[in-house]
Amino acid sequence: MTQNTGKEMSFLNHLEELRWVLVRSTVAILVLAGGAFFIKDFVYNQIIFGPKDPNFITYRFFCQITQYFGVEGAEICDAKMPFIIQNTAMGGQVSFLIWTCITVGFIVGFPYILWEFWKFISPAFYKNEKKYARAFIIVSSFLFFLGVAFGYFIITPLSVYFFGSFSASSEIINEFNLESYTSMIKTSTIACGLLFELPVLIYFLTKIGLVSPSFLRKYRKYALIIVLILSAIITPPDIISQIIVAIPIMILYEISIFISAVVIRRQEKATKTV
Repeated sequence: MTQNTGKEMSFLNHLEELRWVLVRSTVAILVLAGGAFFIKDFVYNQIIFGPKDPNFITYRFFCQITQYFGVEGAEICDAKMPFIIQNTAMGGQVSFLIWTCITVGFIVGFPYILWEFWKFISPAFYKNEKKYARAFIIVSSFLFFLGVAFGYFIITPLSVYFFGSFSASSEIINEFNLESYTSMIKTSTIACGLLFELPVLIYFLTKIGLVSPSFLRKYRKYALIIVLILSAIITPPDIISQIIVAIPIMILYEISIFISAVVIRRQEKATKTV
């Protein structure tokens, strides 16, 4: 039974409503993907292949950091990308074009997708809670875009630089497959975008009683282990990159504990006033 109308919906009606949410979200992604097609040169040269450029902003930033701390001759300041990207499949470039545009459509359309899902779940909330819809969309979108930016400007360049400059033997030439290169970029950006949604996820899990501040504090050390494992998966196999990824995620975890505590206090206050 919905909170706002008092009308009951059957399980099949819920599925039908969810189906239309998915349909509208898919249409929005495809429309935005079509827009990305018209600027594909910018998407390819400036975004997809940007981290392949030794003058990419991230490399220059880390170079300035090393120079600031007096590290002379840092390799990052003379970044070289001695590799080429090749297509080995007959329809590889067509597939690359389609999925790149769809990925751009998903990222740009994320706020709209959130709005669609908010409309789907909002009947389960009380009337005074629905006024936070705008805040939910803004905060969730901000965290997602922040995560995407972190994945693209930090994780992706570190990965490209590490794997692109690594050589086990001078006899081996790095010739990366187009699919593996783009897959790494998409995985890094979207995975970080979703990971940065942790505070929002904890908010809803606390609302339905699945987690609490004491639970999150109790299992903090296990959360750290999971974060380090995730960092090892989405970053190059070096400790510095893993720490760079782990730090913001653990900060988000601590923020999630605070959010969970606020939710619990509000629920207790609401219970006392009833």
